[in-house]
Amino acid sequence: MEDINPIYSNEFGMAFQWKKNTLKDNSKIQLVFKDTGLFITREELISFSQNVMHSVESNYLQCENCAQNDSCRKLLLNTPAYQVTLALDTMELFAMKDLVEGTIFQLDLGNYLDSICSNN
Repeated sequence: MEDINPIYSNEFGMAFQWKKNTLKDNSKIQLVFKDTGLFITREELISFSQNVMHSVESNYLQCENCAQNDSCRKLLLNTPAYQVTLALDTMELFAMKDLVEGTIFQLDLGNYLDSICSNN
């Protein structure tokens, strides 16, 4: 844990950036959830956020009244790696939404605070 700068976490996963002294690209974000890790740029994270929102909007109503909605893994979520699609249940999809949105919020907040501090 000393090689990373945590950004955001929830019960589903966490997001962090590698510290500068590691061999990893410290401008990218490492998003880790379940048994999966995505090492992505900020732009890819924003694109992934749009994919998450699209999946929530297009699937929520059809899954809302389904008796198996907590265990069915029929919700497909495209990732920034176009070859990889995740199969999630509704709870995982909403946890992913929180993880991605929380990460973007924390990154934006950090950038805003940095800009304020650099102006003084």
